[in-house]
Amino acid sequence: MAKGKATAKVKVTQVKSTIDRSEKQKRTMEALGLKKINHTVEHEATPQILGMIEKVNHLVKVENS
Repeated sequence: MAKGKATAKVKVTQVKSTIDRSEKQKRTMEALGLKKINHTVEHEATPQILGMIEKVNHLVKVENS
């Protein structure tokens, strides 16, 4: 990572279950580090992470931190 570059962070919280969701959505949730309802993780706001969040936005709550 380059020195002096501060990247924004986002907090992602799982608010709905992955039961009866597609395998792709389940794998995306796992890639984000979310396993259970109300589990929260913090990620840097990279284009890859934001893309994953967009794919499962109906299952998560996102906050800037």
